[in-house]
Order: sequence, then C-alpha cells, then structure tokens
Amino acid sequence: MPPSLLNRRRCAVACHLTGTFHLSEQAFGRSGYSQGLSSVMALGLKCFRLIHPAFCSYLTTLTRPISEITVKTMSGRQPDHRQYMACTVVPVRHFATKKAKAKGKGQSQTRVNINIALVEDIINLEEVDEEMKSVTEALKDNFNKTLNIRTSPGSLDNITVVTADGKLTLNQIGQISMKSPQLILVNMASFPECTAAAIKAIRESGMNLNPEVEGTLIRVPIPKVTREHREMLVKLAKQNTNKAKDSLRRVRSNAINKLKKSKDKTSEDTIRLIEKQISQMADDTVAELDRHLAVKTKELLG
Repeated sequence: MPPSLLNRRRCAVACHLTGTFHLSEQAFGRSGYSQGLSSVMALGLKCFRLIHPAFCSYLTTLTRPISEITVKTMSGRQPDHRQYMACTVVPVRHFATKKAKAKGKGQSQTRVNINIALVEDIINLEEVDEEMKSVTEALKDNFNKTLNIRTSPGSLDNITVVTADGKLTLNQIGQISMKSPQLILVNMASFPECTAAAIKAIRESGMNLNPEVEGTLIRVPIPKVTREHREMLVKLAKQNTNKAKDSLRRVRSNAINKLKKSKDKTSEDTIRLIEKQISQMADDTVAELDRHLAVKTKELLG
C-alpha cells in the first residue's frame, strides 16, 4: 500500500478513537493549534500501535481477490462475539489417475455399419471386403505350406522360380518327392534347363535349405530343428505378414481413390462415411493378420 494512503488511514483511525477535534487558529492561536495538533497525533500514533496487527491483517484481506479468501468462524473469549480469520486457499489441480486413463483408452470409437446395397452405385464394398479377405487367406496358406517345423515336400511346391518363360512354381517344372525324413528330391528331367534357376530359388526361399545337384536331380537335405531354425522361421513369418499388410494397404488405397472419383455426384458426408467404413474394414483385417502371426509364432517357438 502507498505510504500516503497508509498515513491517511492512520489519521482516520486516530480521529475516530479520540473524537472530533475542532482546532483552529482563531480558537487557540498558533501555539495552541500546534500543541493541540501534536497531542492528537501522539494519541493517534499510540492507538495505532495497539491496533496495528489487526489493522494490517484487515488491509491485507482487502487487497486480496475474493476467490483466494475463505472465512472461518472461531469462537472468541466473549460469548456474544465471533472472530473471523482470513485464510489463503491453496489451488489444487486434479490429475487423471492411471485407472481413469486406462478406462478412457479402452473405449472403442463408434463403428460404422453401412448397408452395402445402399452405396452399391458409388462403390462395391462387398468386392473390397473380398479383396481384403483374400489377403488374409493368402497369408494363412503361406504359413501352412512354407513355415513348418518339419520341412515337407509340400513346403517346396510354391517356391517361385524365374525362368526364360516367366515365373513358375517349383512343382510346375519339377517332380518333388520325399526320399527319407531327412531328404527331399526334386527331379528336373522334364525341364533340365531350369535346374540352375530352381536351385537358386530353393536357396533364396528363406527356409534355410541348401540344395545339392546331381545331373537333373536336386537333393534337398532337411535341416535339423534347432532354436536358431525356429527363430529364423518366426522372422520369415513376420516378413510375410508385413508383405500381406502392404497388399492390404494397396487394396484400401485403390478403394478410396475409386471413391473420390464419385465426389461430384455424392455428398461429402456420404463420402466421408464410406471412407471410414473402408478404413474400419482394413483395420479389422490388420488385426486378423496379427492374430494369425501370433498363433504361428507360438507354434514355431514351441
């Protein structure tokens, strides 16, 4: 508080306690006026010293915002009087608990369920759904045929071989048979010119196979089941799953691009709703791919 305002309040309190003094030069003269004024100031200062602590608390309370003050009633010594004390309120910030965060995180967003027949003239969602399902089926087929603890003749059937006539599967150009539990034979007599390409394809299949050639006969020893072999198959399963997700993204992008071509004859809200439906279908398919990967990983690692 400014000193001038504090002095004025001190004088006002002193005058209130001592009564009203009418001092003037006509009544007392110069010396009487000075003596009277000195007496009043001395008495006022003495009274102010007595009430100083309470007065300062009062002034402090006046200068605080109401939102920071709370009033508590305290019983005094006199039964008919009450005293009030101003206390500062400490602001408290409430933070979200882990339980509340987990509850909010677990809540799923509103799902879209569009009637396929109503938007058939805009986009064929049934066809999009079939394309996404085909990605899942291709991954499952790949897991069953190529990713097994025990290598079988069927594991080599779909190995892609690059030939002069294009890409062909190994079972199209060679006869695959099981000679013993530890050896698979691939007879390339029908296409001897593709023997070298077939050997390269088997080695690069990611199945940890090291083929040996005897003329047109390819001998493929089956590797022992070791921890390293299991981990290699799991790594291959993850790679195949990522490739499936890439194919799924292409299906989704093609569907959305086709949908955007109908903007001129379809409202923006409808386009946005269908786009959300397509993204929802893709998310469901990704979740299914991850489930198949988890099951296969558990199977391979035993």
